[in-house]
Amino acid sequence: MYYVYILASGRHGTLYIGVTNSIQMRLQQHRDGHGSQFVKKYGVFRLVYVETYATAEEAITREKQLKRWKRDWKIELIERDNLEWRDLRDLIC
Repeated sequence: MYYVYILASGRHGTLYIGVTNSIQMRLQQHRDGHGSQFVKKYGVFRLVYVETYATAEEAITREKQLKRWKRDWKIELIERDNLEWRDLRDLIC
């Protein structure tokens, strides 16, 4: 399984979109300061949105699509399922 995820620094804060085949490991890498320097620099650690895909190709296509979206569209997507911008890490890890 592959995951497309959105991290946020806080409600309506800085957003980061990524893709991984191990959401638990990737979130831990972000928290440990490994991987994306953007995440480390801006403190983008709250998992606010996640989608699952069967193949890497589907997930990467979706990641690229979301990265092209306007910020307002991304916020609407997050708030459709997570109005309070809760950290979803404990729900999926």
